[in-house]
Amino acid sequence: MATARIHGALSDIPAAQWDALHDGSNPFVAHAFLAGMEAHGVVAAHHGWEPRHLALWEGNDLVAAAPAYLKHNSHGEFVFDHAWAHAYARHGRDYFPKWLCAVPYSPVSGPRLLARDEASRQVLAEAFRAIAAEAALSSVHVNFHPAAEAPAFGADWIARTDVQYHWHDRDGWRDFDAFLAAMDHKHRKNIRQERAKVARAGIRFRVVHGDEASAEDLAAMHDFYLQTFAWHGNRPTLTLEFLQHLAAAMPRQLVLFLAMRDDAPVAGALCLRGGDTLFGRYWGTLLADPVSGLHFETCYYQGIEYCLREGLTRFEPGAQGEHKLARGFLPAFVHSRHWIADPAFAAALAPWCAQEREAVHRYAATLATHSPFRPAS
Repeated sequence: MATARIHGALSDIPAAQWDALHDGSNPFVAHAFLAGMEAHGVVAAHHGWEPRHLALWEGNDLVAAAPAYLKHNSHGEFVFDHAWAHAYARHGRDYFPKWLCAVPYSPVSGPRLLARDEASRQVLAEAFRAIAAEAALSSVHVNFHPAAEAPAFGADWIARTDVQYHWHDRDGWRDFDAFLAAMDHKHRKNIRQERAKVARAGIRFRVVHGDEASAEDLAAMHDFYLQTFAWHGNRPTLTLEFLQHLAAAMPRQLVLFLAMRDDAPVAGALCLRGGDTLFGRYWGTLLADPVSGLHFETCYYQGIEYCLREGLTRFEPGAQGEHKLARGFLPAFVHSRHWIADPAFAAALAPWCAQEREAVHRYAATLATHSPFRPAS
């Protein structure tokens, strides 16, 4: 029988054993990524994230594991439960701390219940629930799990669904022009005009992987990130040291798109590459008067060109944003599961989440009618 243990640092678990539980196609669950967040100040108690990773051991053999955190707020999760916390507070109850299985600050679907087989995934999900109940935690949340993991959750786990916008190489496009040729005239023309404005502004691009990025490149990208968060009044958590760690530990999975003017970087996008997919994470610019279309070029068009050039078939540029639809990113469903300890609250939330799922599916169906692509002949 496997023994469940809680680990307060991912460094307590050997990297080779952790990484043996997933296929390596999703960089966000790699030991180097998650442990690097802890080692370089991205994940910390003062940000509301305390590592509480769940692992199943048979002796010294790791048979299943999940990245998990004790959360004292809902910051950086992208599955919004603020109303749930407020409802608890109105009834004099504590919603926090809660237990969250997720990748911090990363609204990217990927493995969450890392295991050798389906039976071990089910044991892992049950261990989450049993340990949370024993510790008198309000809830357990598993965010952005793949649809394939759904059978591991019992009927008392409430399902939520949301929509993101993903690009797919549907027809084996040879280049960006072939991708545009699949669109209707209006959308094709708009994209060409956006790209032309950026080119006329004297912007060119450098694309570098982690092992090609200089110290100056990494520092510039971090400055862009800080500027974006400052503009939006958000609290930055990504540290330069973590970015430097990614460049060293995951050199070919880190991809930077740097917009250059007069040989100086003026904007950039940070992406991670895994398997057949490019994942967009952060973007920013130091330009006080941003060039029209620069965001779209840096975050979307350069990434699409990279995918076509590198043979990647998917590009997930990040959460939210209906404007992505007109640029070739189509609706895709993302999933989460939630176990609520209080039966009365669980009973109230279940029908609300069911209505939410129905509304999301209707919304996605409406979005699909606005596809920029020409109907297949």
